[in-house]
Amino acid sequence: MAKYGKKAQSKVKKAMHERKTGTLRSGKSGKKVKSRKQAIAIGLSEARRAGAKVPAKKSSARKTSAKKSGARKSSAKKSGARKSSAKKSSARKSSAKKSGARKSSARKSTSRKSATKKSGARKTSKKRSAKR
Repeated sequence: MAKYGKKAQSKVKKAMHERKTGTLRSGKSGKKVKSRKQAIAIGLSEARRAGAKVPAKKSSARKTSAKKSGARKSSAKKSGARKSSAKKSSARKSSAKKSGARKSSARKSTSRKSATKKSGARKTSKKRSAKR
């Protein structure tokens, strides 16, 4: 049985023709499409929207669990040598976070000081106007 329907074929054909003439543009950016694969992908997505017979998109999450478990085992063996470098990088990150926190607290204290100065000036101006 055929994977793609007639409607899908016509949409891809139209997209390829537009690519050849230079009028096919991508969705978000609106840039001119030059890649053949991208033109096919655009045609198929238009066909999906139109309700044509097209297989579902392949995603990276569809990998079998056997492949994933095999990858985990091999990475576990290699992780022994990487532990020291991982600790160093995490130590750097935590020190960077601490210094960022210090900077933000310093900014807060200076903003508080300036706010109190402004409010103090307002209070004195109100007192002066009340005396008159």
